[in-house]
Amino acid sequence: MQDRAFPILSVQDLTATRSFYERLGFTQTYQFPSEGEPGFVTMERGTSSIGIGVGSDSGEDAFSLWVYVDDVDETLAALGTSGAPVISEPEDQPWGERVARTRDPQGNLVILGAAL
Repeated sequence: MQDRAFPILSVQDLTATRSFYERLGFTQTYQFPSEGEPGFVTMERGTSSIGIGVGSDSGEDAFSLWVYVDDVDETLAALGTSGAPVISEPEDQPWGERVARTRDPQGNLVILGAAL
């Protein structure tokens, strides 16, 4: 899993967006939380996958890229020394991953993740 990357769409209506991608042949393979109304789902089609999460209605960061790395802290530090901003420091998440956020040179949000 560490060599995977996938886009995440931040949407207001997760149900409608999930249905749209189901019509394109995607199948939901994960949701968080695991019970009840999801705040995030992963959908796959063949070897492709996307994440869809409930986000703000401001339109800011409607797209982000999730990148699995071996060590979130080390990777974020290396990116920071080359000028990448730290949007959020590494933090353990309730779904079992360590996560941090930065931006690429064009301002796109990049989320770094690693399994705990």
